[in-house]
Amino acid sequence: MATEPKEVELTCWLLDTRNLWPGDKIAQSASEALQLISHEERETCIRKYHITDAKMTLGSALIKRLFIAKTLGIPWKEIRFGRKRDPKHGKPCALLPDGTPAPIEFNVSHQAGLVALVGCKSPDVELGVDIVCVNERNDYRLIDQEGFDGWVGVYQEIFSPEESWDMKYNTDPFKLLDGTVVTPAMLGRYDRCCVRDQDLVATFPDGRKMKFSSDLLIDAKLRRFYTFWCYKEAYIKLDGEALLAKWIQELEFKSVRAPTAGTVARCSTHGQWGERVNDVEVWLKRKHLEDVRMEIQAFEEDFMISVAAKPVNLLPEVLTGFQKLHLEEDLMEFARIS
Repeated sequence: MATEPKEVELTCWLLDTRNLWPGDKIAQSASEALQLISHEERETCIRKYHITDAKMTLGSALIKRLFIAKTLGIPWKEIRFGRKRDPKHGKPCALLPDGTPAPIEFNVSHQAGLVALVGCKSPDVELGVDIVCVNERNDYRLIDQEGFDGWVGVYQEIFSPEESWDMKYNTDPFKLLDGTVVTPAMLGRYDRCCVRDQDLVATFPDGRKMKFSSDLLIDAKLRRFYTFWCYKEAYIKLDGEALLAKWIQELEFKSVRAPTAGTVARCSTHGQWGERVNDVEVWLKRKHLEDVRMEIQAFEEDFMISVAAKPVNLLPEVLTGFQKLHLEEDLMEFARIS
């Protein structure tokens, strides 16, 4: 009699490097941590022009080693890395002492100071993770020049025509400055607006009308665009191909909704998690992929983290149960004794 497949346990870690290793020279501020990674990785960190990038690169190298050492019981200094399938372009993996791929799966992403890892102790599960920060880049400069529709058009080689239309002319519910929620139904054809600094009108079910700035609508559309982006890159990282995979336009996401933002950390170092959304549909080459699950969760006001995973029969109910790591207590102390 066949036994039911056993659900895997996911490791979901988040390392916030924004307040780590103060100073503008990573070689000076993180000298001990740099000794815990390979010479090649150390040189890569030191060569980074921006200290923010150097810290995330170092954080990524450390968090991967922590997961491998804890999961496999391999001493820290004996951890080695390789690539699955293709030795040059394949998905990064851990190697056993004999040089074969270890029976574990993990994936790492970093953005705007945060580093996320998702992993599990199973060779049968595939994982991908991606972090986006909605307001990291000065997107509004180009949006004001080209309109939001023109700005989305810049990425036409990545998104399908249906996805691009969806991002340009649809929106999630969003709040006005006084907290009033505006739904797509209340906008009428104002949902087609793609420029900022315009007066728009929301019509309530009881007939009341309220004027508001189109800046709020564009903000909501921009957050939704980054939700699409986060989903797409997480799936591609699950598959192990670069963002410019030949089938990237044929990978489509439907029923997309941006998770409601959390609250930025103000009086402590712990930001608050926002909404978790898990009902997006994944389509590839016009086929609904039933064996993939995706989930996205908001963190603080501007971050979103998406996880892609398969097969569904091995997955736990929650894919984005992230735990924040403390550099000294969770990582450095373990590395010193491993």
